[in-house]
Amino acid sequence: METLRHIVVFIHLIGFALLFGAWAVEAVARRVEITRLMNWGLLIAGIAGLALAAPWGIEYDLNYAKIGVKLVILLVIGALLGIGAARQRRKAGVPAGMFWGIGILTALNAALAVIWR
Repeated sequence: METLRHIVVFIHLIGFALLFGAWAVEAVARRVEITRLMNWGLLIAGIAGLALAAPWGIEYDLNYAKIGVKLVILLVIGALLGIGAARQRRKAGVPAGMFWGIGILTALNAALAVIWR
């Protein structure tokens, strides 16, 4: 069971890498755009994160406060991606603050996962 949990953690990390990596590529290229890879990364990280929030295959108590905070941040990132993509489709452009917020919140979510014990 522990091996399965580690596989889900690995999938969760792949989702984070897709989301943050796609964002970083756009930031370095100085394009303020929402890409499909960002949406896929959010979806993969979210589903795997919810699977990890279930108390299976562990012998310790989960930190539900941490899980709740990370879930709220994930929902905010999802809202920013959705609003930004809708504005982008209407040719209105993604506001720079919204774009940078996606990257900062994604990095914050990863930092919380590593630092908060």
